[in-house]
Formats: sequence, C-alpha cells, structure tokens
Amino acid sequence: MSVVGLDVGNDTLVAAAARQRGIDVLLNAESKRESPAAVAFSHSARLLGAHASGAASSHAPFSSPKRLLLLASRPAPRDLPRLPFPVDVARSGAGGGARVHVDHLGRRIALSPTHILAMLLAYLRQLAEDDLGAPVADCVISVPCYLTQAQRRAYVDAAAVAGLRPLRLMHDLAATALGYGLYRSDLGVAGGPTFVAFVDVGHSDTQAGVVAFDASGMKVLSHGFDADLGGRDFDEVLFEHFAEEFRDRYKIDVVGNVKASMRLRAACEKAKKVLSANAEAVVNIECLMEEKDVRGMIRREDFEKLCAELLERVVGPCRRAMADSGIGLDKLQSVELVGSGSRVPAIARVLAGFFRREPSRTINVSECVARGCALQCAMLSPTFRVREYEVQDVIPASIGFCTNEGPISALTSNTLFRRGQPLPSVKIITLHRTSGFTLDAFYVDENELPPGTSTQIGSFEIGPFEAHSEKSKVKVKIRLNLHGLISVESAVLIDDDQRDANSADSMELDSNDNMDHKSRNEPPMHRQDLQIVESIYGVMSKQELLEAQEQEQQLAYQDKLVERTKERKNALESYVYDTRNKLSERYRSFATDSEREEISVNLQQTEDWLYEEGDDETEAVYTSKLEELKKLVDPIEYRCKDEEARAEATRELLKCIVDHRMAAKSLSAPERDAIDNECTKVELWLRESSQLQESLPKNVDPVVWSHEIKKKEEELDMSCSKIVTSRARGHDNDDGC
Repeated sequence: MSVVGLDVGNDTLVAAAARQRGIDVLLNAESKRESPAAVAFSHSARLLGAHASGAASSHAPFSSPKRLLLLASRPAPRDLPRLPFPVDVARSGAGGGARVHVDHLGRRIALSPTHILAMLLAYLRQLAEDDLGAPVADCVISVPCYLTQAQRRAYVDAAAVAGLRPLRLMHDLAATALGYGLYRSDLGVAGGPTFVAFVDVGHSDTQAGVVAFDASGMKVLSHGFDADLGGRDFDEVLFEHFAEEFRDRYKIDVVGNVKASMRLRAACEKAKKVLSANAEAVVNIECLMEEKDVRGMIRREDFEKLCAELLERVVGPCRRAMADSGIGLDKLQSVELVGSGSRVPAIARVLAGFFRREPSRTINVSECVARGCALQCAMLSPTFRVREYEVQDVIPASIGFCTNEGPISALTSNTLFRRGQPLPSVKIITLHRTSGFTLDAFYVDENELPPGTSTQIGSFEIGPFEAHSEKSKVKVKIRLNLHGLISVESAVLIDDDQRDANSADSMELDSNDNMDHKSRNEPPMHRQDLQIVESIYGVMSKQELLEAQEQEQQLAYQDKLVERTKERKNALESYVYDTRNKLSERYRSFATDSEREEISVNLQQTEDWLYEEGDDETEAVYTSKLEELKKLVDPIEYRCKDEEARAEATRELLKCIVDHRMAAKSLSAPERDAIDNECTKVELWLRESSQLQESLPKNVDPVVWSHEIKKKEEELDMSCSKIVTSRARGHDNDDGC
C-alpha cells in the first residue's frame, strides 16, 4: 500500500509519495509536477486539473477551492467578483450553503465546496495510483492553520468522498518544517533547540510560524496568518491598474466582461512574474474584447508603490508568530521563505527589514508542503520504517465549552484548549448533573480567526439520563485529535455517595488517556456510559455525505465511460488512417482491386462520419464501426502477415525433418526406415503445397496457412516419438524374456 502527501492549494495541486529511496513528487499526465486546482464541466464530460484549465476558454472552470470553503462560513464580498463563475452563498445547509451549479448530462447539479474539494482529491488519488501502479488510500493532507472546525471536517468528508483515508490533516508550515528538519544534522547540536521562522506567502493567504528543532524532532511554537493576503492580491493590484488604464485608453470595461477579466488576470499574473526578475513588464493581449488589441507597461517601482498597503500587511502574521513563540528575533537561526506568492522581491525586502536578516530560499517553494505531508504519512503508516522523529504542532485557536449554566472554567480562564498548547490534546471535565444536558463548543477569541468567522463550533447533547442521587456526577472526555478536530469522546455517569453533592464542576488533564482507571482506595461506584449526539455547525450530515459519495461515484463512472469512448473514437480514427496507408503500401499486393475499392470507400465514409454526425457518439457505436471495418480488412491483413509466418513455419518444418533423420541414424534399420518414411511423406506434402502456393497470386487466400504447417510439424514429432517409444518398449520385453 502506497502512502502519499497531498497539497491542495488555492491555485495548484501537488502530490508526493514516500518510497524506499525517499520522497518523490508525482507527475501528472502532462509530465508536470504541479496541476491546476480546477474542475470544469462540459455537456457530457467532467474535466479535472490541467484538462479543466485548458478548457477555460469554452467552459469556465471552478477553481480556488480554499476560497470557496471560506465563502461557506463567512462573508467575503471581495472574493465573488474575482471568481469567473457564480456562487450561491446562502447561509444554510451543509458547508454553510455555498453552492455552484453546473449543467451536466442534461441535468442541473448543485455542488458544495466540499464536493469540489473531493473531486480534486480524487484527481490526486488517481494521479498517484497511475504513477505508483498501486492502490492509494492512506494519505496526509495539508491545510491552512486558520481553518475552523467546520472547514477541517469538510476536508475529512471530502477525503471520504474521494476514497481516501487521511492519517492527519497537517498544517502547511508544520509540513514544510518537517521536510526542512528531518534530513538536517546541524539542528539542535549546540546544547539547545534551533529556532527557525517559516513564512509561506501562498496564492490566497500568508502564514508564518516559529519552529524549534533538536535531534529528536520538531515542535511548532506558534502560528500567525492573514487569510486574505496572497499572491493573487498582488495580481489583483495589476488587474485593477490595467483595467482602469484600458478603460481610459481603449474605452472598454474589462471588469464587466467575465472572459476578458480572466484573460487580463492571467496576463497580470505573468507580468508579476516578469517583474520579479526585470525592471519592467509589458501586458499585450490581442482582441481582449470588442475586437480591440490592448497593450500596457508597468515598472517595478510603480508596481511596488501600488502594493504598498499589501506589503505592510505581510509583516502582520510574522509579528503575531514571533510574539506567541516567546523568543526574540536574535534567537532565530534562519528565516525560510516559501509559497507561490513569495517570488515578489519587495516581499523578501520587507521581511528582511522585520527579521533583521535576509530570508533564505533553501526550500522548493512549490513542493515543500507535499513532501512534508508524504514524510508524515510514512511516519504514521505501519508499512514504512522511518527514524524516530517527533512532530509536534500546536492548537491555532483557543476553544472553550459552556452549558446552560455558563462557561466551563479552567483555572482563571474560560478556555479549555488554549492556543499554543500541543496537538493532539485530551481534557476530562467533571460536571454535577442529574439529567441530560448540552455542551456547546466555541472559539474563545474571534481575533484568533479570520475576520468575519463565526465563533460558534457546535453542540454535544449528553444523555438523556436520570441520576440515582443528587450526588451523581458526569465525567466527560473531550479530545482535540491529530486533525485538529474537537469531539466529545465519552461521557460516564458516576453515582458517588461519598462525594459532596454541592461540590463545583472541575476539570483535569487526562495524562493516561483512560477514564476507566480506579484508585485502590476508591469506593465501588455505579458507572453508566451515556449517549452523545454531536452537531457541528456548517458540516455535512451523514445523509448528505452518503449522497455526495453516490454522486461522486456516478460522476467517476461517467468519467471512465467518457474516457473509454474517447479511446474507442481515437482507435477508430487511427485505424482509418493506418489502414489507408497500409492499403497503398504494405497491403497493396494482398488485396484485389475490388477489395481495395470497397475498403477505400468505407474508410472515406467512416472518416467523414467521424467529423460530422459521428463526432459525439457512444462507445458501442465506435466499437461497432471499428468491427465493421475490420471484417473487410482482416482477410487482407491475415494474408500479409501469414506470408512471413508461412516462410518461417516452412523453415522450421524443414529443420525438423533434418533433425529427425539425423537422430534416426543411431536406430535400427526398421526404425530408421520408418522415421525416414514419415519424413518423406511430410516433405512431399510441403513441396506440393509450396509449388501450388507459388502458382497463386498474393491477393487470394493461401493454399496452406502457417498454422497448418506448424500442425504438420507437431504431427511429425508425434509420429517419430511413437516409433522410438515402440522400439524402447520392444527392448524392455526382450529383457523380460
């Protein structure tokens, strides 16, 4: 079983696999290491990755999966105009109600961000299986550190729909840090940990973190982020600049035209890359809209002035990460800059000013996350042996719980799982209740979340139950697992006559992760496991998940059907061209004039049909057309192929005759004569057949086929073998007498 790491970015997809010799980034069908994070639909086909991106001119692809996921849980009006497809952001239903709609196979389909994410994960799974030649299920999937509980569950649900089994949802920077630290022997060798800051400027977000490394492993100390600042925002600055310039110069409104906006945004992204290495860049687009060619130029210094506000924001996540880490800038050994949006020189300059050192670029900015995820998957999978290396991440946002009586306090705070604590984590709370109750989970500080994100997480109904006494208590185990997902794992009702009924609720850290232990002096207690009903806001219900899985299976089946149909159509087209060439060359002497005429006519008719009414037919129709042509061509092909095979079979038969005559020289005269007689009969048959065959033209079926000659050889072998066997049996009888 293969193990893989999957990086689903907002703009690109990368898959890496753990092999015995190390970590490899897997290639897609175009032999590229990155694939576009896009899904497109035509009237009969679903297109994924590079195929979807290539179809952008005719079918606008669904892209930006991270932004779609964020749209489902918070208002983000700046995102909507950037998307080249309409999004319904109603605030109800699974995933917050965000939906995109497609017309496929004659029906209207509503897709949630979770389902689009599942399609991209399924694409990566298929890519990995094609490359590795083995089934893929176990994986580690990268996620931004700022994802909410609902968004993390959307990733887990999407993986289930895609047929994957995620061993961990791993924060982007933790994956980057793992790939950075595992193979280095110079970290933590000076008597203490080595501190490294990582800054990831992605396509749609910026994340920063501080990590401590030593010989035994790595520990993430802090996270910082700006969920609305990435490389695309720098592209948008150029887009707005040129859109305004073209409006004034060419009198066209690019912003109001979806197709023109897509083309200009693509050109602006290229211009940004040019500015990374050059002092100026030119935007030149033919027939952008209203049949007008446009041209514009921008200097790097002007671009940086336009981006001044964005550049100031880049420091925000870094400042937060450093403050939460508890270490000073002078303690950092290195600052590593990664991410697709990090290539803007001004970003490195701003970070150098903040960290007081030049950022390093020793890591592959596009592949580091996928590689780190693949490493973590190998560590967690039982199929690989990896050296002991601890990977410890931290809770990115504080989580609390409350009942109808108010928040459940931990010491002086209402926080149960505090930001910065190790992940995973388990807490046990003791509540004095005599009947069923509800625990509500919430984020304690809205400032630890992306702006506009709801602090509500969900509720957990405990019970119903009726306590046997007023002194009963309920012990509840709450887990924050490796995915960063919160759950109430168990609830146990305990009747304890020895305890004061008025004692306050309490909380403890369950270091042994076991609620069934009892101390030696603990009196007998009545224990009852209680029912737990979980309700996380904005996630798929079990029924919706089943429906999504069924829908994905139907779409996947249709994808395979479309692919098989395409293969059959291509096979028919290739057969037409190949046969036409062979008919005038290799097959020419093996076909009569009438046969060539009939085949040529049928080939031309089939070719015309393919490019007209046969352009969009079923697999069965293409297969039938191919079989009809083969019925006409096969006899000629058999004659041609059999000529060479017949000559080879003839040589083999003659050699067989010679071999048997040579072997017969050691036998007695009667046996030698018998074998020679058999050889002579076969030799005569072959001579007569060959003479008759030579008198016939090549365009008629041969008098004798190659398989008949091979059969004669087998018969001769059998006859001679019987003669030798009879001789041996006769000698045995003589010995017996």
